[in-house]
Amino acid sequence: MSIYLYNTMGRKLEKFKPINDNEVGLYTCGPTVYNYAHIGNLRTFIFEDVLKRALLHSNYKVKHVMNITDVGHLTDDGDDGDDKMTKKAKEVGKSVWEIASFYTDAFINDATDLNLLKPNVLCKATDHISDMIELIKRLEKNGHTYISGGNVYFSIDTYKDYGKLANQNLDDLITAVRDDVSVDDNKKNSKDFVLWFTNSKFGEQQMMWDSPWGRGYPGWHIECSAMSMKYLGESFDIHCGGIDAIPVHHTNEIAQSEAATNKKWVNYWIHGEFLLDETGKMSKSKGDFLTLSLLKNKGYDPMDYRFFTLNGHYRSQLRFSFENLDTARKNRVSIVSKIQDLLDNDAKQIKIVSDESISLQNEFDECVNNNLNMPMAIAVLWKTIKSNIDNSEKYTLLLYFDEVFGLKFSDIKKREIVIPNEIIDLVNLRINAKKEKDFKKADEIRAEIEKLGYVLKDTAKGPVLSKKL
Repeated sequence: MSIYLYNTMGRKLEKFKPINDNEVGLYTCGPTVYNYAHIGNLRTFIFEDVLKRALLHSNYKVKHVMNITDVGHLTDDGDDGDDKMTKKAKEVGKSVWEIASFYTDAFINDATDLNLLKPNVLCKATDHISDMIELIKRLEKNGHTYISGGNVYFSIDTYKDYGKLANQNLDDLITAVRDDVSVDDNKKNSKDFVLWFTNSKFGEQQMMWDSPWGRGYPGWHIECSAMSMKYLGESFDIHCGGIDAIPVHHTNEIAQSEAATNKKWVNYWIHGEFLLDETGKMSKSKGDFLTLSLLKNKGYDPMDYRFFTLNGHYRSQLRFSFENLDTARKNRVSIVSKIQDLLDNDAKQIKIVSDESISLQNEFDECVNNNLNMPMAIAVLWKTIKSNIDNSEKYTLLLYFDEVFGLKFSDIKKREIVIPNEIIDLVNLRINAKKEKDFKKADEIRAEIEKLGYVLKDTAKGPVLSKKL
């Protein structure tokens, strides 16, 4: 069954076809580790995890690369403002290296709690400075750079397709004269961006390296291009991120990557929509923001939040409230209870054979492969739970669905059933009735036991009790 994905490049649903048969190169923009990831950031990482799981579910081999931005990201994507790492370090009185290490660990803990599959490569920007320098040198050789005010800039006027991802027209972007450049008067065009900052502008920057253009550090955009090409090659299949990365970060990545290699860089661009709170888009710039740790401290399981996000399509804005999260938690707990009921009645993973089960399996796959339609896939999950198919086939299907959902269904265990003394007494009465060959009384006791919510089975080793489904 083919997978169809919405490609931001071209704004349409496209049949997915990898460059190499059955192998997918996937790059996802990772965290900027100057603070905790807020739950809006985490929504994006969950959608990317679902995409990866869907590809694996369809038997593709996936090479997943994610970056850790631990240097070079300013408070404004257009090269204005302070370095985010330096700003945070000053606020808390720690070194930028300590800040990066602390928040990298915090992100990895969040990813583990949310059951995100680990990337094949988790690469730190600070470990790949030499790769960035080599890429800038290629751009310089190809005539796409200039030096001004001590910094190396990419000239968007030298790349004819600049803005194609965001559907921006280059003529609309060009600022013809220097006086019109309001952000950085070293730029020839306001949309030009820095590839390498030198100490002429950021003398207090703690993270600095030697380069052909002076001691300094890389711009944010060059990092993803250098690291993705190092591990996935100069052309690869899928690049993901949030929609806020489209107009600047991803647009600049495309320009510098294709200007360096003179070839198409990425075939499919997949972007996730915003998580909204009562004030609009969730953002760290607002000051207070919600983290996964905060939700855990309030008593929520990380799977409650994961399930909450699955109830919205990744291309649609999703509104967060604790009321909505409570609803998600209630529904997830109900699913867990249903699975425990199946396990309590000895359900196990088997090969499905019934027509109804196969139909449900196919219906689920169609939802997943239709641009990751998780809300419809969850509807199939509920349909399966409410169906009358064999318990073991039902349990098998739920585990099959969870290959994509990632809700840890396989971790759910049988309940430790404590049989009330009242029921035990009835079982003993029935045993005595059968010994006395009073089978009518034995049948009446069985009926009473079932009325109280238990199923009694006679076996060679004696009666066995289980909870009713």
